[in-house]
Amino acid sequence: MTKEQDLGQKIFEEVGGMGNVSKIAHCMTRVRLGIKDTSKVNVEGLKKAPGVLGVVEDDTLQIIVGPGFVNKVAGAMCDMAGVKLGEVLPDNLDSAITGDDTTKTGKQLVEEKAAATKASMKQKQNNTSGFKRLLKSVANIFVPLIPGFVGAGLIAGIAAILFNNIQAKNLDADTWMQYVTILNVIKNGIFSYLVIYVGINTAQEFGGTPVLGGAIGGVTLLMGVTPETPIKNIFNGSDMVAGQGGIIGVLLAVYLLCVLEKFLRKWIPNSLDIILTPMIALLIIGLFTIFIIMPFAGVISTSLVGSINWIIAKGGLFAGFVLGTLFLPMVMLGLHQVLTPIHVEMIAQNGYTILLPMLAMAGGGQVGASVALWMRCRKNKPLVNMIKGGLPVGILGIGEPLIYGVTIPLGRPFITACLGGGIGGAVIGFFGNVGAIAIGPSGVALIPLIANNTWLEYVIGLLAAYIGGFILTYLWGTPKDAMEAVEE
Repeated sequence: MTKEQDLGQKIFEEVGGMGNVSKIAHCMTRVRLGIKDTSKVNVEGLKKAPGVLGVVEDDTLQIIVGPGFVNKVAGAMCDMAGVKLGEVLPDNLDSAITGDDTTKTGKQLVEEKAAATKASMKQKQNNTSGFKRLLKSVANIFVPLIPGFVGAGLIAGIAAILFNNIQAKNLDADTWMQYVTILNVIKNGIFSYLVIYVGINTAQEFGGTPVLGGAIGGVTLLMGVTPETPIKNIFNGSDMVAGQGGIIGVLLAVYLLCVLEKFLRKWIPNSLDIILTPMIALLIIGLFTIFIIMPFAGVISTSLVGSINWIIAKGGLFAGFVLGTLFLPMVMLGLHQVLTPIHVEMIAQNGYTILLPMLAMAGGGQVGASVALWMRCRKNKPLVNMIKGGLPVGILGIGEPLIYGVTIPLGRPFITACLGGGIGGAVIGFFGNVGAIAIGPSGVALIPLIANNTWLEYVIGLLAAYIGGFILTYLWGTPKDAMEAVEE
């Protein structure tokens, strides 16, 4: 068996068997599992499994294994279960891992589990707040889009660098402008039609038909409307603008689409459902989107982005310190997911998000703290090896291996690392107007995405986060027991 297959099987064993898993997915660093009965999960056993960097218990069980490796582990687990990523696992898979009585049918296995899991699942649902469910839904909508954001964002960064050099006459325009155009065409494949992708994912999350969700997202583009034949805003008589209301409007419109679609399917006869339900749902929600949601959401999104810009402009250094310090605690609580639509909306309105560079400093603080621990805890071989494995990807902006494998288990280094991120955020806030043209990784990998040629200011902020995290951890954040000699 390959290393990823070994780890996949070990994960199945520690979560109570393959039959206790309802769904397998992953993000950039975490295998995300839907768990049927949380009482059967051996969290401590998971944490000790070779290759596991940490475990986060949330609405989904999240096993951190690191970038690159996570796709292979999740893929191997899907192969074992015979499903695709995101698909619901069959209910009769326990015997594949746990060795249960293979003569039992899937129905019998399910019935045996039902009584034991019903109370646990009900209690878990009752303890999940509406806000927590909202954050989970936002994550489910936007996390699958992150690879597209990263890839298209870096391509946009390359195009911007080439264009700046053309403007500065360092490159010949006749030769290089065609390459800039080609790169922008590739980049626009996701960013120009982002509302459609968001619409598809939103419908899928709320139980609607994905293609109808994409269609409602496409409605906000106002395709076919020209300056000669505009659609009027019914509230103030002005011409409607394509994309008005942005991502916030799409989320609201597609959620309402899902509610209406479910209602229609209850009342429309099966023989007519395939014809009438899509037509009625698209017509009603399409009209409601154009004339009500787009004007309404346009005011909200403009006010939201304007308020954030004002706070950062007035708060400057202090605002940057607060954002850089608190971002990692937000990540731990899952609250960072709510920022993704805000980033997207800021990029749509301003061409860049000024939030992302400040928040990216949090990862810099973790890197600085980890280097300090490496220097002070050289005799602790397992800790040093963990740091060596996490630093390269941490520098590139993927901090979870360092966060969950190094600083959080030690306690104090996590606090000093967060404060180091605050120092970097304060520097970015002091400079002001340092933005990113796309959502992507933080750290060094964010440099190509920095807007308005302010990459030097971003690098200075990142170095400040490194140095701040290093000094604070070296002087005050290193636990004495971590410095003791420990062999592999």
